[in-house]
Amino acid sequence: MAFEKSEDKRRFHRIFYQAQAVLEGAGTRHLCQIVDLSLKGCLLTFTQPWSDSLEALYTLTLDLTDEISITVEVSVAHVIGHQVGFKCEHIDIDSISRLRRLVELNLGDSELLERELTALSDIGTQADGD
Repeated sequence: MAFEKSEDKRRFHRIFYQAQAVLEGAGTRHLCQIVDLSLKGCLLTFTQPWSDSLEALYTLTLDLTDEISITVEVSVAHVIGHQVGFKCEHIDIDSISRLRRLVELNLGDSELLERELTALSDIGTQADGD
């Protein structure tokens, strides 16, 4: 596993976290490689070009250890060949806590993380008001 900090000027900072994960949904199961993660989504690489549903919800599971994992419900945001960007649709409290800690460790700035968490909650509030 390799970690790098992204210098991207996005609302949510990406961390480059290269690890194997499993994506399940729409009657399929794929082993994939995580390219990067953020509190809002992820970029994954697959061995074959993406041909599954663009509308389905998928479950991404990233094992941090044998006993600890992050599980996120995601939807397809964009596809470019073997790489697919996914948007986080739902994450349980244990997984968000683990993801938060992973992002915090890689950002090295807890204030930046707090701003991102506030932005994430603002997005949820805006979506509820639509």
